[in-house]
Amino acid sequence: MLSDIEIAKQAKMLKIGEIARNLGISEEDFEPYGHYKAKLSESLYEKTKDKPDGKLILVTAINPTPAGEGKTTISVGLAESMAKIGKNAILALREPSLGPVFGIKGGAAGGGYAQVVPMEDINLHFTGDMHAITAANNLLCALIDNSIHQGNPLRLDERRILFKRCMDMNDRALREVIVGLGGKINGFPRQDGFQITVASEIMAILCLASDLDDLKARLERVLVGYDLDGNAVYAKQLGGCGAMVALLKDALKPNLVQTLENTPAIMHGGPFANIAHGCNSVRATKLCLKLADYTITEAGFGSDLGAEKFFDIKCRFAGLKPSCVVLVATIRALKYNGGVPKAELTNENVDALKKGVVNLKTHIENMHKFGVPVVVAINRFHTDTDAEIEVIKQTCAEMGVEYSLAEIFAKGGEGGKGLAEKVCATIENKPSDYKPLYDEKLPIKEKLNILATEIYRADGVVYTSQAEKAIKEITDLGFGNIPVCVAKTQYSLSDDPTKLGKPQNFEITVRDVRLSAGAGFVVAYTGDIMTMPGLPKHPAAFDIDCDNKGNIYGLF
Repeated sequence: MLSDIEIAKQAKMLKIGEIARNLGISEEDFEPYGHYKAKLSESLYEKTKDKPDGKLILVTAINPTPAGEGKTTISVGLAESMAKIGKNAILALREPSLGPVFGIKGGAAGGGYAQVVPMEDINLHFTGDMHAITAANNLLCALIDNSIHQGNPLRLDERRILFKRCMDMNDRALREVIVGLGGKINGFPRQDGFQITVASEIMAILCLASDLDDLKARLERVLVGYDLDGNAVYAKQLGGCGAMVALLKDALKPNLVQTLENTPAIMHGGPFANIAHGCNSVRATKLCLKLADYTITEAGFGSDLGAEKFFDIKCRFAGLKPSCVVLVATIRALKYNGGVPKAELTNENVDALKKGVVNLKTHIENMHKFGVPVVVAINRFHTDTDAEIEVIKQTCAEMGVEYSLAEIFAKGGEGGKGLAEKVCATIENKPSDYKPLYDEKLPIKEKLNILATEIYRADGVVYTSQAEKAIKEITDLGFGNIPVCVAKTQYSLSDDPTKLGKPQNFEITVRDVRLSAGAGFVVAYTGDIMTMPGLPKHPAAFDIDCDNKGNIYGLF
């Protein structure tokens, strides 16, 4: 069987100009980055602003196994399948982070015969957006320490600097560091730390900004820390936000690429869903809605993380009205949620599946709380048996939702035609009545309690003293009336990754709360979630290589 990268290398890609022309984009409205990828120019927004919006389809998932359940593969394949049944569709996806690419999860450009290409470029440096975000973030960090070194005119309290450095790599050794060592010439020593770029507030800001002016205004609102009197200090007071915009001006432009079957795809932004808001950029999604009749987008990890943030943060801010949710599941993941060890997931186990299917039911119920119809997509594996598939069929019938067996990984768009037809029929016959889950004007604790009880199915929320203090400070600053973004494990509905299925009799523990004023939300940290992941014992980087001709091997 061919690997993902071997399949991708055999793809017959169209030159990016042809992909653009097929979307009705003229030559002056895109900027080529080589033969097969391009930036979409600002002029395109003005030219398409009066076009009607197409339908927006969100692809999300149940709680996954550590290897993931093929959500991006289903997203890519669904767009290809839409084309197979004569629909005008486009993909709106996130950009991969180098952390997972070199870590345990691998790339994020789909898999098998449902990939976005050129996959090597996309999974590595792509068009440089991640590097621009990293540079802008670290420029602000440099300005903070320089201000302290140059007499500290803002009277910054070195013990209460909140804004951290970042890099787009898994590196646990950088979680906590001391900067400024080596004497007076190197500045003031203080404790600092790094987070991965895709967890940074600058990433969130880029994905939510409407244009360059909005980008600058959001950057200026970033809470840097506090002064010696306990007053908040924002990035605008430091200066340099204009220089940050200069670094980000090209990164704000969405990237145009294609699938293996030449379906257009716009990839832009890449916040993690377990530690950030998990959605591609508002600008990319809105542009897709103008360019095609159907836009397929995804939100990271399970619906308790990515989809909830898509609805409660992205759609709320951007005024988006999704038409349908495609909920991806695998029989092996449902058996995993039923207590089957990872090594035994390929064996038939109907009893474990019946036990674990409660996870699927809970995610369906959660999505219906936002008023959006659901179609279940079973990402089919050759080890799935007829008896196991019958359990899924009965479950979906009980829940009143359509389901489809998708063989997209093995067959590309052809393997998802049934799914595409059911999605279109659902959009036609079950009108969406999207609404956010909570009123953002509610106090922070009330919003967190709604999420904990309604989405995670917890009995309530417990707060550490640090979280209590942070909530009071954020509320006193006037930011208690904005959405909340929960950083939580992806492996469970709870904050404990070992509690599978539908956990009961538990509380969510919020250990800290931090303000992302520029992004426009409050981040609540639960469990032991880290904003700088580490590498596994055998990183994927060990298997990646490049020959003397520049051919890359080992990406997946």
